[in-house]
Amino acid sequence: MALLPVSRATLESDARVLATVRAIGERRGVDYTDDAVVSELLAERRRALEATQRGPLVWVGGLTLVTGVLWPFMAQMVPALSERLPLSYAPAGPLLVIAVATLSAVHMRWKRELVHGSLVGYREAIGVARAHGLPVTHVPAWLEGKSYGGTGKGAAPVPTYEVVREEDRGALPPGPTAASATWAAPDPSTVSPGTAPQPPTRSASSVPPPARTPAPVPPNPVPIPPKPAAVLSYEQTADEGGWHDEGGCLLLFGGVLGTAWGVSQDMPVAVVGALLLVPLAVRVWVLGSRQGKEKARLRQEALAYVRTIAAAQAAGARVPELSPALRKLLEEEEGAPTRE
Repeated sequence: MALLPVSRATLESDARVLATVRAIGERRGVDYTDDAVVSELLAERRRALEATQRGPLVWVGGLTLVTGVLWPFMAQMVPALSERLPLSYAPAGPLLVIAVATLSAVHMRWKRELVHGSLVGYREAIGVARAHGLPVTHVPAWLEGKSYGGTGKGAAPVPTYEVVREEDRGALPPGPTAASATWAAPDPSTVSPGTAPQPPTRSASSVPPPARTPAPVPPNPVPIPPKPAAVLSYEQTADEGGWHDEGGCLLLFGGVLGTAWGVSQDMPVAVVGALLLVPLAVRVWVLGSRQGKEKARLRQEALAYVRTIAAAQAAGARVPELSPALRKLLEEEEGAPTRE
C-alpha cells in the first residue's frame, strides 16, 4: 500500500520545511513535494534494489560459497580424493575466492542502488521534516538498507539534523538586520528650484527586517478517520500470545510420560494425575486457536484502517505517525517482494 513517510500536505504545514525540501529536490532533480512522483520513485528504486539481489551473480556466488565450504568434507568421502589428502583440499581456496568476489560485487551493486541520488535526497527530506517536528508516518526498512524486521541504523539511515526550536518552527527566514537600516537623505544639489523637497528615503540595503511570524498552516481538507475499537485492540494485543502451541505440546508430552511412569511404578494416583494433563493440553490448544482467529480478524481490521489512512493521505490529508504495532504490520505487508 502506497503510504508515504511524508506527504505534500505535511510539508506544506511548515514554510521552512517546504522551502528546504524544494531546494533539495532542485539539487537532486526530483520534486519531493509531488506525492505521485515520490510514490513512483520509491516503487522504481525498490524494484532496482531487489533486482540486484537476484540474477546469475547471486547464484554463482552462493553455489561457489557452499561448494568451497563443503569441499574438504566431500574430499574425504570420495575414495579417489581421500587418497591424496591434503592436496585434494586445494580447489576449496579458489572456490572461496570466487564466491567472495562475486558476492562482494553483488553487495556493491546493491549499495550503489541504495545511495542513488534520488533516494539520498528523499532521506534528507525525511530528516528535515523530523528535525522540524513534522510527523513521519513510517520509514520503510529497504529505504534505510535494513532487512525486513531488522533493527539498527541500516546501511543508509535517514540523516539526523539538529532539532529546530518550537518558536522557530514555521517561521519565515529573517531579513536584513536592524543595524543595517540607515536613512539616505537627498543630495541638495540634485533638487531643482521650486521643487518641494522629497521625504527622506531608505537605501535598498536598509529595509527593516520583516516580522518573524509563523507561516499560516493550511487547513486539512481531508479528515483523518478515527481508529476503530478493533484497531485499538490490535495495537494492544499484537505482541501477545504465541505460546499456546508450545504449552499444549509440553502438557501432552508430560501427560504421556507421567502415565507411562505411573504404570511402570504401579502408582494409580500418578497415572490419574498425568492423564489430567491431556484435557488441559486440549484446553490450551482450543484457547490458542480462538486467540489466533481473533488476532487474524483484528489484523484484517488494522490493515483496512492503514489502507484508509493511505487513501486519506493520497487525497491530501496530513497523516500522523503510525503506532509501533501498525508500523510493524505495514512493514510485514511491504516485506513481500514486489512484482514487475
